[in-house]
Formats: sequence, structure tokens, C-alpha cells
Amino acid sequence: MSSEERFWTRRLRWRLRGAWQWPVFAVLTLADGFIIHLLSPTGEDVDVFLGVILASFGNLLLVGLIAPWLARRLVERQRRGEAVAGEAALPVEVVHDRTGTALLCVGAVALLVSSLALQPVIVSETDATEENARIVQSYVEAHGSEEVRRNLQTANTIRLGDGFFRTCIALDDRTQAFCLLVDVNVDPPSVREDANPVPNDQFPGPDEGA
Repeated sequence: MSSEERFWTRRLRWRLRGAWQWPVFAVLTLADGFIIHLLSPTGEDVDVFLGVILASFGNLLLVGLIAPWLARRLVERQRRGEAVAGEAALPVEVVHDRTGTALLCVGAVALLVSSLALQPVIVSETDATEENARIVQSYVEAHGSEEVRRNLQTANTIRLGDGFFRTCIALDDRTQAFCLLVDVNVDPPSVREDANPVPNDQFPGPDEGA
């Protein structure tokens, strides 16, 4: 076998050794999409297809921008080491593929860990929101006027703090509302009427009111 044939055989072997990036990209993009669907970091339902699209954008960022930049740095360091030790460095393609593969794996693990870590917070917020809804309904049924009870289906809620909600029910005059301030952090939860009749869509948020 000539030296040129040995060179290309060796280079092909190197390329095959480094050709994991795109198969891993395909597998982990699907896996990431299912993670986003099943363990949504935002707590909102995310369709599997949308999850895969979001994951593909994130993974393309890893392999298209971060991996090439990092691979170039690694190749430069290898070449400096090659000059000192006299050993042949891996081809740029192999370093690029291995770097991209590693970043994809790290990204998938980070997504899984962060999604799992956020689940207790999301579940807690969901439970608090549901408890607030039950409290408001019970209060309105027990103490609300006929007008308020009639418009109960218009109830909408904003969160003023952790476990602290403002729920408003539109009155017949839609410019005004019957509002309740509910704190589910105490036992039993506290509920009191808000003297301010401004609906939630006109009510200043916590940052604006500060």
C-alpha cells in the first residue's frame, strides 16, 4: 500500500471514529423534546413536536456555534503539544465531532437535571393556585352578592407573591370588579376583600407597585 493510500485509509478511520456527532444529535434532540414535553421547565404543557423543535434549535446552537469555537481551541492546544512531543494530533474533523457530541450529552443531562429540579416548585405553585381557586369559590358562594355569584365565571387571578394572590370577579359594570386577596401560606389560609375595585388587567403588578 502506497503512502498516499495509507494516509487516506488512516484519515477515513479517524473520520469514522469521530462521526458520532450527528447520530447523537438526532437521538438526543428527540430525547430532549420528550423531556421538555414531560417535564416542562415552565410548568405549561408543551407539545412533543414543539419540544423537539425547541430542542433542535438549542442543539444546533451547541454544534453549530459553540462546538466549532471550542474545537478550534482544542486543536490549537494539540498542535502546540504535537510540536513539543512529536506526536500526531487528531484531525480537526474528529476533534469537532467529539466536542459536539460531548456538548450534546452535557446539554441533555443539564436539561434533565434542571427540569427535574424545577418540578417541585412547579407542582407547589400549581397546588397553591388550585387552593386559591377553591377558597375564592367558597368565599363567594358564602359571602358574595348575587351580582358577584352571577359573574363568578369571570374570575381571574394574578400572583402578588409566593402563595399570595389577587382574584377579581367582574361586576355587571365591567370597569369594576369584586376582588379578594388570598394568602395560602398561613393555616388556615386568609382571605379578605380588596377595597380597590380595579380589575386585574389594570392593577399594577408587584414591581410596578413597589
